Amino acid sequence: MASGILGQSAPSATTNTTVYTVPASKTATFNINIVNQATSTASVRVAISATGTPATSEYIEYGANILPNGGVLERTGIVANTTKNVVVYSTIAGTSVSVYGYEE
Repeated sequence: MASGILGQSAPSATTNTTVYTVPASKTATFNINIVNQATSTASVRVAISATGTPATSEYIEYGANILPNGGVLERTGIVANTTKNVVVYSTIAGTSVSVYGYEE
C-alpha cells in the first residue's frame, strides 16, 4: 500500500496535466493541494477523470481563483477508484500541485 506523496507537478499554462492516476486494482483516498507561486492570480480547474481530457461532469473545481505569491487551493478527503486520473489545468505557469494520501 503506497502512502504519502502520490503525485506532484508544476503544470504548464493552459494545459490539462495528469498529476496522478490510481493504479489498477486499487482505491485511493487523497488530498489535492495547489499553490500559486506566480505574481498574478491563477484560475484553475481540477477533475477526477477517466481520461486526461475531462468531461464536463468530472470537474470538482472549475475557474477557482488562487491569489498570487502563495495562495492555496486544497481539496481533502477525495476517494477515487481504479485508473481514475487527477487532472489539473491552470491559466498561468507558476502553480505547483501535490496529491497526497494512500492507496489500498
